[in-house]
Amino acid sequence: MHGPASPGWLLVALCAVTGTYCLLRMRSGVEEQRRAAGGEALMGFGMAVMAVPTAVFAPPGWAWPIYAAVFGAAALRALWAARRSAHHVHHLVGTAAMIYMALTMAASPARGHGHVHGGSGVPALTGVLLVYFTGYVLVTGARLIPVPAGAAVTGLPSSTGGPAAVGAPRWADRPELARACRLSMGIGMLAMLLTM
Repeated sequence: MHGPASPGWLLVALCAVTGTYCLLRMRSGVEEQRRAAGGEALMGFGMAVMAVPTAVFAPPGWAWPIYAAVFGAAALRALWAARRSAHHVHHLVGTAAMIYMALTMAASPARGHGHVHGGSGVPALTGVLLVYFTGYVLVTGARLIPVPAGAAVTGLPSSTGGPAAVGAPRWADRPELARACRLSMGIGMLAMLLTM
């Protein structure tokens, strides 16, 4: 999963910063945002650890099955939560991708060294995940494009389901920051899948 050191460190930084912001979002006053932020923080930190260049740290072979088990538990939680909110289906796909990458790393010829060389994994599954995350990144990125000031309508319900706030929302409740967080994790997932 690791290429040259510089891009690897950039991916580590992106995922770690995203995970940290998601931890801070867990202080939101909105229960659903707190739940989603916890899963996203796990994903961000998990991706950061997986992206560490192997020249610095090569996890032992036994670490990858544990990694897969942790994300397996997160996938079960996302599956349970998906019955209430379709957003959790994305969490389910993300955790499934993490399980897939961890199992691929555990089974790779350079087992335990964190390398996933081109051709590792199941090409069809890797392709499906690449298509999904490419679409997700494009759609999420498009949602971040600002709406012209004249087109904004006040008094519409907010993304949290309640009435629009009169003042500026708290930083942990800002939907555009949550989307940017998800966008950066989607980009990170694409980068990791492209190295498979």
